[in-house]
Amino acid sequence: MLSKLSNLINSLKARLMISALLLILILLPLIGFTLNDAFKQQISTSAQNELKAYLYSILAVTEVDNGQLMMPEALAENQFNVIQSGLFALISTQSRHNKKTNVTWQSNSFLGLDLPDNLPRPKIGQSQFKEIEIDGNPYIIYSYSASFERKILSSDGLSVENIAFPLTVHIIKDQHDYQKQIDQLNQHLWSWLVILMVFLLVVQLAWLLWTLKPLTQFKQELNEIEQGKAMQIQAKYPNELQAVAKQLNTLLNTEQRQRKRYRNALADLAHSLKTPLAVIQSQKDLSKSSFDQTNIISRIISHQLKRAQTAAGASWHLGIDVIKVSDKLVRTLPKIYREPQIEIVSNIAEQSIFKGDEADLTEILGNLLDNACKAAKAQVHLTVYMESGKLNIQIEDDGPGVSPELENEIFKRGIRADSYQQGHGIGLAIVRDLVDSYQGQLSVSRSESLGGAKFNLIFN
Repeated sequence: MLSKLSNLINSLKARLMISALLLILILLPLIGFTLNDAFKQQISTSAQNELKAYLYSILAVTEVDNGQLMMPEALAENQFNVIQSGLFALISTQSRHNKKTNVTWQSNSFLGLDLPDNLPRPKIGQSQFKEIEIDGNPYIIYSYSASFERKILSSDGLSVENIAFPLTVHIIKDQHDYQKQIDQLNQHLWSWLVILMVFLLVVQLAWLLWTLKPLTQFKQELNEIEQGKAMQIQAKYPNELQAVAKQLNTLLNTEQRQRKRYRNALADLAHSLKTPLAVIQSQKDLSKSSFDQTNIISRIISHQLKRAQTAAGASWHLGIDVIKVSDKLVRTLPKIYREPQIEIVSNIAEQSIFKGDEADLTEILGNLLDNACKAAKAQVHLTVYMESGKLNIQIEDDGPGVSPELENEIFKRGIRADSYQQGHGIGLAIVRDLVDSYQGQLSVSRSESLGGAKFNLIFN
């Protein structure tokens, strides 16, 4: 339960970090693109207004006389007079016969350049702004169509007719200046956005670390409780988190009191049952069959009480260091089995934690190591390690091992404890029930290194 709560805290912290990171990495570039697009629109509008002003200055000096376009030799804007200055003016007309656009006048600045294809031809009184290429270089062009009228005498010489003379004025300018402004803006904009992004990331990270510090401390306390290093949450937290800590402490206290009362009641029950049994067994006139039955009852009571006393269902918050329990057994058992002398080799990884009651772990390891010593010729190996958050325990011996037929049957429920091979007895049944109560896995196989039995236990 506590591990799940710790995982939930880790997930919450990761989501907050990712959300803050994505907010900065998405929002600031989006602002940059928006500002860049707005600046381009502003530059385009400014360029269009500039070309429009040049166009009006050209229209002001344009005259049509007897169907002929009349333009001054020099224009007021000097850039139109300087060859390839980057600012050009063209006037085009449309042939009445083939509707082809002909350039009837060009400013001196356009000399030496090729006329562009498909000059814009807006309707009379309308304008058009676009980008074009001249000799492979980018330009912007603003075109406006107007119609001049000239008066001529009618064929009878008595009346005057108005003849329209449509033309289109084109103002063309090099895009270099505008592109230079855009490039400068992009350079400054993205440089400052990157600086701002880094600054905000640092500030956001510092703020999140400070904000999530109570969660980090809360998670650390949960881990200490789960590992058996603490019994309650001690630190002070913000109001929202303090309420959770208070509820957890209440749950821990309640569970501890209930477990204590439960075990005391079971101890009283065991004493109440064993005393009458002892009296019955002391009867001299008790038959052998009755005496055997009372022994069976005594063993059953001991076995079932041991199952009931397991803390697996309640001690979800406990964490026992395996080496603390195993060292006692490794030192004690060789003293019991002196003939033949049994050597117990233990290899226990650091931070190997059994999430349960110390008495249960002692019962499990004690029974399995005791069985291994009974079956072994000279050596017993105990290996403990953590893998993917799971506790793995392996106990091997160099004895005859367990027959393949019994390997598949030995841990099935419903098999009588006294049907096991010698050396397994009721102890293995207790181990099986304890492991099942912790939802662990227990299996037996052949030891590859020692040749005897190999018991494998896995706890989540």
